[in-house]
Amino acid sequence: MHPNLLNRRTFLRDTGVGIGATALAGLLARDAAASASPSAGGAALLGGLPGLPHFAPKAKRVIFLCMAGGPSHLESFDNKPKLTELSGQPMPESITAGQPIAQLQGTELIAHGAMTRFKRYGQSGLEVSDFFPHTARLADDITVIKSMVTEQINHDPAHTFMNTGTAISGRPSMGSWVNYGLGSECDNLPGFVVLMSHSGRNPQPLSSRQWSAGFLPGRHQGVPFNATGDVVHYVGNPPGVDRQSQRRLIDRVTQLDAHRNQQTANPAIDSRIAAYELAFRMQASVPTLADCSDEPRSVLEKYGATPGDGTFASNCLLARRLAERGVRFIQLYHKGWDHHGGLKNNMTISAGSTDRPCWALVDDLKSRGLLDDTLVIWGGEFGRTPMVQNKGSEGIGRDHHIKGFTMWMAGGGVKPGVSYGATDDFGYHATENPVHVRDLHATMLALLGVDHARFAVKHQGLDLKLTGVEPARVVREVLA
Repeated sequence: MHPNLLNRRTFLRDTGVGIGATALAGLLARDAAASASPSAGGAALLGGLPGLPHFAPKAKRVIFLCMAGGPSHLESFDNKPKLTELSGQPMPESITAGQPIAQLQGTELIAHGAMTRFKRYGQSGLEVSDFFPHTARLADDITVIKSMVTEQINHDPAHTFMNTGTAISGRPSMGSWVNYGLGSECDNLPGFVVLMSHSGRNPQPLSSRQWSAGFLPGRHQGVPFNATGDVVHYVGNPPGVDRQSQRRLIDRVTQLDAHRNQQTANPAIDSRIAAYELAFRMQASVPTLADCSDEPRSVLEKYGATPGDGTFASNCLLARRLAERGVRFIQLYHKGWDHHGGLKNNMTISAGSTDRPCWALVDDLKSRGLLDDTLVIWGGEFGRTPMVQNKGSEGIGRDHHIKGFTMWMAGGGVKPGVSYGATDDFGYHATENPVHVRDLHATMLALLGVDHARFAVKHQGLDLKLTGVEPARVVREVLA
């Protein structure tokens, strides 16, 4: 056996490559950023790439409200009276022939209209279903895109496509791209935070690849926070260890590694020590983040939140608190929208769990002056078919649908009170101003001050982008 294999000093010397110097550089950069003049975005940036943003941003941060499972556009924001007229009749073959469907292959395709009523709201006259009475109050604050298009018909690849711009596993998520390119305005919390909740039918599992950093440095990946119990596990010190002794240990390791890093560097370990430093700072920041005792009862009632109960409402409140602290990208997943059966009952449950908190979040951000520079995005990985399937005792539901569905956006430089694009009379094909997922990504980046065509990373000999190699456009018609 090589004599160095059991030599503790050799181990510290050889495996500590780059750790301390990176930590020290990070701390010095943090201190410099804190004393620097505010950036064009209005606050000192921590990390990020030189030259970004490319132009003045309208949004500083993103809150993505992901309705995992695919909410039905036909029971939310896309009213189709013609489809209602055809309820119970076969779908015209001209509409469905050769089209991708998930679970309706080999069955008679029967049309079915909306299982609720629609009304018009606000000066914009936006049509919203009775499942979303609170979101309806935002009619003059949101842009509703009714012509979304994606490419993947099943849940996991569709989520992967929505989050990374490709169905290929191992690519960076949009939150990681944004965190990598622009850095954060918060040095004691992750720049990309993920929260999850569920209600209703068959909550789909979500793979950690949905918030992965892929080939980007690992420190830019999404960090899941817990919806119940401790927001972050093991955030407190073990018995007998105080903050001062932890700080002394980190400082000593930093000195050792700074000396070694003059000879060699290791990016993977750089990310590890960055995580250690962030975890140390989070020990002070997370308890105050999670302690909602400073929130007035009126705010808790507005959201319908009981902090720490694991609900979407509580996660929305936490998202606002994260946004206030400068977290760059906040992604909330609410699972349970996969309504193959019992659609009317399950829509009541899923929409009932999310409708009020979505309104409360947007309205709360607006009242605090945060909505102007916070981009809020709502939607799922795809929509639902105008054809129904019968699940026996569970009742009828709708299959997966990728050719036309609805999402909405608010704040962050988006035009308020706008309805953009359209599907055909059946809600099947996006026929007016189709918006591909790549276009959504390009538009999001543009609002953050980033030209998607120039935001690329060399990987395996290719210049890879969030928007991929296919054409993508910024949907300027919805920009304020």
